[in-house]
Amino acid sequence: MRILITAGPTHEPIDPVRYIGNRSSGKMGAALAHAARQVGHEVTLLLGPVGIEIGKEGVKRIDVVSSHDMHNALMLQFPDHDLLIMAAAVADFRPKRVLTEKIHRGGNLTIELEPTEDIIAAAGEMKRSNQRTVGFSLVDRGDLARSREKLIRKNLDLIVYNPTETMAGDFVESILLYPDGRTEELPSRSKGEFADNLIQRATALFD
Repeated sequence: MRILITAGPTHEPIDPVRYIGNRSSGKMGAALAHAARQVGHEVTLLLGPVGIEIGKEGVKRIDVVSSHDMHNALMLQFPDHDLLIMAAAVADFRPKRVLTEKIHRGGNLTIELEPTEDIIAAAGEMKRSNQRTVGFSLVDRGDLARSREKLIRKNLDLIVYNPTETMAGDFVESILLYPDGRTEELPSRSKGEFADNLIQRATALFD
């Protein structure tokens, strides 16, 4: 199977030296890429800017920076893959205007933001009947209704609910939600162990 995985944050530029970002480490996506390779799948990893070296032998790695970069790379790569797992923490907003020169200190600064592309929703719209999409829902603890709404609205085959406080850690506490209403709770475990479980559940979507 050919699996496309996104990982890490995106950086949305404000000026040549500043950006809007988040705390995503990319470890979840890297663990998923490793787990998929371990069981023989072909893997392409779209990786946002991270501060650690991520990359496994046999994984095709494509580095991106902004949400726009990731959107374009995913739209290009997804048609050639069977499964998409969207583990990246893509910024929800970006500056509406990017300055070409560094902003100098002094006074208050107001930055007007605009929404970024909803990448997983775009993939859900274009996917063929023989493709599957899996998303992550990083929400406040207990907000399963929001995760389920995302599952349906973005035409996903599986969504992973995980509380916001687990974002940058080494362990995952999650609930898997399916379109038919099923849920599966996975108690806290390492990202490596969780990745093994998720690859199994995701590839079973083709059965």
